[in-house]
Amino acid sequence: MTDTTDLTGKLLIAMPDMGDPRFDRAVIFICAHSADGAMGLIVNKPAPDVRFSDLLEQLSIDEGDQTTDVRIHFGGPVETGRGFVLHTSDYKLGAGTMEVAGGFAMTATLDILEDIATGGGPKRSMLGLGYTGWGPGQLESELVKNGWLVCDATDDILFGRAAEHKWTAALKVLGVNPLMLSASGGSA
Repeated sequence: MTDTTDLTGKLLIAMPDMGDPRFDRAVIFICAHSADGAMGLIVNKPAPDVRFSDLLEQLSIDEGDQTTDVRIHFGGPVETGRGFVLHTSDYKLGAGTMEVAGGFAMTATLDILEDIATGGGPKRSMLGLGYTGWGPGQLESELVKNGWLVCDATDDILFGRAAEHKWTAALKVLGVNPLMLSASGGSA
C-alpha cells in the first residue's frame, strides 16, 4: 500500500451519500488490509430471517445447555453462503483463527459454531454471512472520495445488540454529529 495506513482492526463508517444501498449507514470492521486489498464484515445489519438456533439445526450441530444466542448479520455481498465469526481474542482455534487487532479475531470454521453451541466459544461474538471485499487500491480510492470515515473499534459497537444505533455510536467515537454530515463531499 502506498500512502495509506493499515486499517486492519478499524471500523469504516459509510458516509450518507454511499450510493450502494447494501452499504447505507453501514459500519464495517476491517479484518485484513494489505496491498492486495481488504476484507471486512458489516457489523450493523442483522439478518432478520436467520436465527442462530436455526443455523445450528441446519448444520446438524446440537445445542447444549450453555448455548448463547449469537446475532447473525449480513456480513457483506461476497460469499453470502459462508459464515465468518468475529469474536474476542480469548478464543483461538489454531490456524482456523485469524488474529486481527485490538483484542479481536475471526474464525470461519464450523468448529467455532460447535464450541459456541456447547458453551465453550469466545466471550463475545457475532456471525456475518458473507463479507465485504476490496481489490488492490479500491478501498484507498473510496477513502479519498470521502466514501468512508475511519474510527477505532469498540466491543460495544462490534458485539452490541442495538444494531440500529451502531452507525451513530461509531460517529460519536470520532466526535461527529450525524446531523452535521453532508451528503456530498468536497475538497479544500
